Amino acid sequence: MAQKKHPFTIEKTFRSSPVILYDFLTSPSGLIQWFSDSADLNGDTYTFGWSGEEQFAEVLSYDEEEYIRLRWDDEEDDKAYFEYRIKKNEITGETILYVTDYAYKNEIKESISLWESQLNDLKKCIGG
Repeated sequence: MAQKKHPFTIEKTFRSSPVILYDFLTSPSGLIQWFSDSADLNGDTYTFGWSGEEQFAEVLSYDEEEYIRLRWDDEEDDKAYFEYRIKKNEITGETILYVTDYAYKNEIKESISLWESQLNDLKKCIGG
């Protein structure tokens, strides 16, 4: 029986407008500042590069300035995806980013740690 992946969500607060944050999450020029060494978007497919290796992700759905959901092309679990969802806290004025991803149970802590590191890089790029 194949091992099942489990969803997990990370929440990070930004002092940025949803428009600016969404651009950093979806535009190749924004993504290369915090997510990957290279990024390109062709139709509904992103090409990401790390240390000369490429990985492809298909856009499953999106709503501009609110969320984007992607799936890695080599993902074996057809229910697994990763998603960026943006909410604006009307009381504090802060923008909250929720990242949902899937990992095997024994890899969730490592995956959360990697996302935390990348989101800290994103926060530095945006300036808070």
